[in-house]
Amino acid sequence: MTKKGLISSKAELERKAARISIFDFDESQYTEKEIPYHECQAYKNKPTVTWINVDGIHNTKVIKDICDCFKLNPLVYEQLIDNTQKPKIEDYGDHLLIVLKMFLYNKETAAIISEQVSLVIGANYILTFQERDIQEDVFDPVRKRIRTSGTKIRQSKADYLAYRLIDAIIDYYFAILEIMGERIEKIEQETIAAPGKTTLVQMQKIRKDMLYLRKSIWPVREIMNSLQRGESKLISEGTQKHMRNLYEHTAQIIDTIETLRDTMSSLLDIYLSSISNKLNEIMKVLTMISTIFIPLTFVVGVYGMNFKYMPELNWEYGYLSVWVVTLAIVCVMLYYFKRKKWF
Repeated sequence: MTKKGLISSKAELERKAARISIFDFDESQYTEKEIPYHECQAYKNKPTVTWINVDGIHNTKVIKDICDCFKLNPLVYEQLIDNTQKPKIEDYGDHLLIVLKMFLYNKETAAIISEQVSLVIGANYILTFQERDIQEDVFDPVRKRIRTSGTKIRQSKADYLAYRLIDAIIDYYFAILEIMGERIEKIEQETIAAPGKTTLVQMQKIRKDMLYLRKSIWPVREIMNSLQRGESKLISEGTQKHMRNLYEHTAQIIDTIETLRDTMSSLLDIYLSSISNKLNEIMKVLTMISTIFIPLTFVVGVYGMNFKYMPELNWEYGYLSVWVVTLAIVCVMLYYFKRKKWF
């Protein structure tokens, strides 16, 4: 991946069978492997920290068996398989359910790709559920930290792992907003230089994307606020401080979104002004041409009359004189327009 947040169309369409990967670790060791869903029972009550990641929620039987294995609330299963959930947090006592939206950007279609990511936080385990199994996974930095001995994540409990996973998702929000900012800058240049219908279509698309981002990210701030206040016994006091940083990051993201939306509103005003100025320039040229031809029309109209006794009708230099007068009028008017700086 050339840039964080970017994804190809091929990766977007990729949808494989449900894949279950597991990290089981403590300060001294870690285990990483893929397992069939019926082996999850072996990691249920281990003293180590267990992270089970499920790619592909379309296999409802696998999701149901994992929920039954960890004795999750029946409502959790219903929300895990429903990919239309809004970001939220629900406390079921011995486990937490957090639903978030992960965003990637398709560099080929210039579209924002939304994927629901659900986290179930227990005392010594984390379950994550993703819609698709794609190569560009936001959790890769977390996996690298787990593989490295001596890192804080290896020395901490499951709540700190949950913080790192949520931080990885929110980190991609910044990447998406950076991409959106670059798109807005490009459209701003087009709006000033050569505005057209294509520019307006792109502006409307970005406005729609920004509205969707705002609606999806706004509830995340309340989720982080709940986690930082320590409303759940599963989040330790030390991890609450880290959650406070995520709350501040989310507030910063929302401020950035509002700034970009204001910028888009300003660009729309600039676009309308540019179109109006362009139209005014066209009308000015047409008006000048019409003004020049008004006296010329008068001259040729006079000498186009069919009176028999017109003084210049039989004059040898009459035709030439009309041309001289006509050209003189054009030159005088052009000089006058130039003096007035009308062109």
